[in-house]
Amino acid sequence: MALILFAARRLFYAAILVIGVLVLSFLLIRLAPGDPVDTLAGQMGGMTEEIRAGLRSEYGLDQPTLVQLGIYLERFASGNLGYSYFFNLPVLSLILQRLPATLLLVLTALVVAVLSGTTLGVLASRRPNGLLSQFITVVSVIGYSAPVFWTGMLLIILFASVIPILPVSGMTAAAVSGGWLLDSVDVAHHLVLPAVSLAVVYLAQYSRLTRASMLDVLGSDYVRTARAKGLEERKVFFKHAFRNAMLPIITIVGLQFGNLLAGAIVVETVFNWPGLGRLAFDSVLRRDYPTLLGLLFFSSLLVIVANQLVDVCYRLADPRIKAS
Repeated sequence: MALILFAARRLFYAAILVIGVLVLSFLLIRLAPGDPVDTLAGQMGGMTEEIRAGLRSEYGLDQPTLVQLGIYLERFASGNLGYSYFFNLPVLSLILQRLPATLLLVLTALVVAVLSGTTLGVLASRRPNGLLSQFITVVSVIGYSAPVFWTGMLLIILFASVIPILPVSGMTAAAVSGGWLLDSVDVAHHLVLPAVSLAVVYLAQYSRLTRASMLDVLGSDYVRTARAKGLEERKVFFKHAFRNAMLPIITIVGLQFGNLLAGAIVVETVFNWPGLGRLAFDSVLRRDYPTLLGLLFFSSLLVIVANQLVDVCYRLADPRIKAS
């Protein structure tokens, strides 16, 4: 019963948070300069005032902002995210088409960053004053300092001109169509550079955090006690120290998931990856309000789900939280 009440309370808070995100996003988008009808008029080479007024009436842009907000929330409650001004498609179907590509990119980058960063941090903590530790520290600082778009552009230059062995644009090759196996290999081939570009910054963060957390745990009393009992160093290092040192990493994974989605917007734009980030970039340029609001809703939903999963992992990693 306690677990059910806990889950219900978290779902209630999550619902309030999503509604708050939608309301705030709606108001901020309306306050931003620009108008969807003016953008459409510019792309069409101009339109008459009658057509402009008709479009504003059709889109509901001639209503006061609070009235528009009420209409949008009413439609949202019924599962209707609106209709895209530019793509001329329902926002929900448009997002669902792009969502798998973004999830593939973000989750791949997250796995690469966590596994690689944790491994490098553990290696650096074993001999904190050694050459390997210093080398990992320097590499981590460089990776953390490099902007995502700069890393992506360098990879494009490297693998488009110097070593042309990896594709630098898109998600699939138009000429490839040989069954699910070849298609999967083709997608994985295109995924390498975007995933690496997105993972580098977070890999450096996890590496530094793991090193600091491991050094802190290795200096604790219970680790010294375990060594005094004569336990093997490998067992002390991995069973006693590493498990406790992973708790801050799990926390940061949840906190950084939103930043990872934000970084995906830049990476998808640089590599022309057909995901939500690229859709968000196009929607901002074209003042496509319904699509932007739908993207913000799904992004907040993904972040909330990620944080819930992190809570579950935290309870599994630390029995004290599970007991409480």
